[in-house]
Amino acid sequence: MASMTAQMATRTQHCRASQRNVTSFGHARSFVTASQKPTRSPVGPVLRLNSRRDVKTYAQNTETAAAGPVTDSTFEELVLKSPVPVLVDFWAPWCGPCRMIAPLVDELAVAFGDKIKAYKLNTDESPGVATEYGIRSIPTVMVFKDGQKMDTVIGAVPYSTLAQTLEKYTD
Repeated sequence: MASMTAQMATRTQHCRASQRNVTSFGHARSFVTASQKPTRSPVGPVLRLNSRRDVKTYAQNTETAAAGPVTDSTFEELVLKSPVPVLVDFWAPWCGPCRMIAPLVDELAVAFGDKIKAYKLNTDESPGVATEYGIRSIPTVMVFKDGQKMDTVIGAVPYSTLAQTLEKYTD
């Protein structure tokens, strides 16, 4: 009898979950019913919802990020020929852990100021550099100095780990 009640509860939860669509907007995830439509705002997609219990979700505006973008075509000029150490974040838009460390990379760029440069390389749009440096899992953060790869950090790590790695290569 107890197992039958558990099965019924599981089916009820499954039915409720299948009645709503999971929608992702930028760096946040929300449950949205089919009648709710996302709208655009100056900072990115916004959900305008009807109920007091619903939550508005805003996406991070990546155009104002401290770490700039780098591609296969600009990698040599911006990273390898840089006079200061360079932090490169290899990421992809579909990668959850990548979105978790993106603000940390921006914070590091601001905290270290002119001592370093920070860039983000989208591995989906620029697979050449990712292949050249053997990127097999993302997020991967690499530190370059004088055109050479100095250090690699793989995975979503805390701010302190990234800061300690960078401090080794700044003068």
